[in-house]
Amino acid sequence: MADKRNNETVNEHVADSNAVDNLRVFWLKNSKKIAAVLGLIVVLGGGYMLYKTFVQKPKIEEALDKSFKAEEYFKKDSFNLALNGDGVNPGFIALSKKYSGTATGNLANFYAGVCYVKLNQNDKAVSFLKDFKTDSKQIQQRAYKLLGDAYGDMGKGAEALDNYKKAAKEFEADQMACADALFSAAYLAQHVLNQKDEAIGLYKELKEKYPRTQQGFDADKYLAQLGVYNVN
Repeated sequence: MADKRNNETVNEHVADSNAVDNLRVFWLKNSKKIAAVLGLIVVLGGGYMLYKTFVQKPKIEEALDKSFKAEEYFKKDSFNLALNGDGVNPGFIALSKKYSGTATGNLANFYAGVCYVKLNQNDKAVSFLKDFKTDSKQIQQRAYKLLGDAYGDMGKGAEALDNYKKAAKEFEADQMACADALFSAAYLAQHVLNQKDEAIGLYKELKEKYPRTQQGFDADKYLAQLGVYNVN
């Protein structure tokens, strides 16, 4: 038994020795490539940290500082100044371009879209609102609704309907906003697109999901216009 254990120990040492020798050979053959890859990882990692610290962070802080005056004009309903700036402070158009890739630049797209809707320049509103994306569902819902309004005013009913339906599903916790978007979709389908089945489905959804809203209460009237009565 002792001889067997000794043989097993020797075999283990031999195996370990072979593994070390194989690793040494591999390193001698590939050491330059491995060192280059590791060096590249270090350089890239260090470069990214330098970029975040000395480029991205100051850009974000500068964007926040520069956007203050445009937001102030927006709150005062001075939409042209909010869009184009006042000669000293940039407006949302310039902010969206200069600070693209930052939260402020992204939000500038939303503000610019709202301004253009207010100014009844719907084609420009669409171009900015389409570029706006956010994880805030409530704000994204508002953007979809505005896109629906802008497309509708441009006579693009299919695009308007699509965005109204997106708005209705984006943030269902806000029942008033969802009911408003659903009603806009249903009314558009009924009166503009002449899509009777689509309109009926949307009015029924409105009545079922949001019966306590004004739009939900009015749904029966519009369903009756479409020949649908006594919907429970």
